[in-house]
Amino acid sequence: MFLVDWAVKMRIRPPEFDTSICDAKYHVSLALLVIPRGPWGDVARRFTMIRWDMAPYAPRTHAVASLRMKQIALDNQRRTIRRLRVQLGRGLAIINKEHESTQVALEASHKTIAGLTDIGLCMSKKIERMKARKQHIRDSHLECHQNMQARIQAAEYMIQEQHLIIEALVEEKSSLLQKIQGLYEENGALAPFDDEWEEEAKEVPEQEGLEDIPMGEGEIDDE
Repeated sequence: MFLVDWAVKMRIRPPEFDTSICDAKYHVSLALLVIPRGPWGDVARRFTMIRWDMAPYAPRTHAVASLRMKQIALDNQRRTIRRLRVQLGRGLAIINKEHESTQVALEASHKTIAGLTDIGLCMSKKIERMKARKQHIRDSHLECHQNMQARIQAAEYMIQEQHLIIEALVEEKSSLLQKIQGLYEENGALAPFDDEWEEEAKEVPEQEGLEDIPMGEGEIDDE
């Protein structure tokens, strides 16, 4: 029993069995069968045979344990990698959805900006046309005003000339009548047109109005 307990404490196992207490006891019992029967004096020989039988299996247990630890570590790493891949996939899906939504929003904003720019260009063109039309109307009004001023000045000059002509004709007529009256007085006869002269002298101021002045050719009716 001492050797079995020692083998269990040393965790000695055969290569074809798993690590367990039953396997260690079975392996120690197999090793004890190899020891020759006889007196219990040769204890060193018995321990040597047990060490010779169990020494090659100790490194294998450590290698298997290390391999299992490595396998467990690899499994854990694989699980973490899978979990991270799932999380990464979810994050990428969320990012793709957000990117698509932002892309749609950007396209809509670009369309609205393009529409607003078109509206702004149309409004600017209309404003330029209205400014050009207003300037043209101002120029035409100014030209019409200048033409009307020129016509008014020409009419005023014509009226002044006609007044001067009328005054000259009236003076000439009065001088002629005075000459005729002087000639009749020299001859000792009465002037045949005394009454008519007085009536014409009274009607002269009334005929000098602007209503009787012809605007066309500037001719005067001496009726």
